[in-house]
Amino acid sequence: MTDSYDAISGSTAAQIAASVRALVERGSLAPGDALPPVRALAESLGINRNTVVAAYKQLAASGLAAGHGRAGTRIASPAPVAQEGFAPPAADARDVGSGNPDPSLIPDPSRALAGAAGRPVLYGSPVVDPELEAWAAEFLGADLPNCDVRITVTGGASDAMDRLFTAMLAPGDRVAIEDPGFLTGIHTLRIGGYPAVPVPLDDEGITVDGLRAALDQGVRAVVCTPRAQNPTGVSLTARRAEQLRAVLADHPYVLIIEDDHFSLLSRRPFASLIGPGHERWALVRSVSKFLGPDMSVALVATDPRTAERLGMRLRPGIAWVSHLLQRLALALLTDPATRAEIDTAAVHYAARNDAFCAALARHGIICGPGDGLSVWVPVPRPAGEVAARLAEAGWIVRSGDEFRVSPDSPISHRLRVTAHDLDDEEQDALARTIAEAGTR
Repeated sequence: MTDSYDAISGSTAAQIAASVRALVERGSLAPGDALPPVRALAESLGINRNTVVAAYKQLAASGLAAGHGRAGTRIASPAPVAQEGFAPPAADARDVGSGNPDPSLIPDPSRALAGAAGRPVLYGSPVVDPELEAWAAEFLGADLPNCDVRITVTGGASDAMDRLFTAMLAPGDRVAIEDPGFLTGIHTLRIGGYPAVPVPLDDEGITVDGLRAALDQGVRAVVCTPRAQNPTGVSLTARRAEQLRAVLADHPYVLIIEDDHFSLLSRRPFASLIGPGHERWALVRSVSKFLGPDMSVALVATDPRTAERLGMRLRPGIAWVSHLLQRLALALLTDPATRAEIDTAAVHYAARNDAFCAALARHGIICGPGDGLSVWVPVPRPAGEVAARLAEAGWIVRSGDEFRVSPDSPISHRLRVTAHDLDDEEQDALARTIAEAGTR
């Protein structure tokens, strides 16, 4: 950038922001480059400094720029988000950081495949298989009393979230999300240009004060995990849900997205932020945790207006999720033998997490098992340091720092550990190593 700042043009905030965006797209401005000081650019363009301030706010809201205090405003360098279900490889190390379900507990779909084939589906057919739609309306609608439920099917929970954001929000709209949060949710917000507003959690779910603060910042959507929150394992209590619904009652057009990813595996009752008078909402239940990530099916219950917008967003893309997958999911979900297998898996995950927490307690680390596939383990030293020491000892875990929504969030003192497939002896060895790594 030259001293005269001739490369940036415009007389309105929108024109200035568009000019900076064009410079980034052409490569004239790169991540980390400083934008001109507000006063200097205003003088160069012959405009009021408040116009430049507004332009920089637009760029920051869209994620293209970021303020750095006395260092001024700079082109943003998008921080990479760790990938869910994947831990960096290490020689001779055991991966207990992936957060994956146990493959041996995923039902074999082969016996249901023949019944899923059936009639061919042509262009113009209903995008949701009618039998799955009827079953899903009952399955999700039972937890949404007094709500007018519409059903959509997407290619998994992450696909649902991305399409809901695109259908209902504009880049720059703020979104409240749990902190620490689900990696894929954080990544979806970041690449979509939706500034994330972190909302803290306690043992009952997102906090009332945290939600109020996010709403005061003008968020247009709230993303919540009602059960088995990833990474903490926290589930929303009925008491907290009632308190949060009371807060949201004054914001009926803020989109609520509930990602109930653990649903049939959860041992906790379902509690919802969605009140009967709320206008914009979506309850998402994928089948990935119990039928396998490769199934790529999520059932989405929404209000009628959101369903309409979501349907419009689906049409120019994949248009519909394969009816073969939809029928297969329905065949498995309604099969008594498969449901029994899912119940067996649920009992297994809960029991193994209980056992791991007991092993940790024997080595001086006290934590509750929560709900889900992993355990959120407290450590006295910064989590990144402990994770590095564990890697040296042959264990790959996920540092809690990877789940921070904002770089400004506090340094984590937690590890996410997926230990459900370890036997008692292996769990005890891991617990002992975590205790040693956290104290030396």
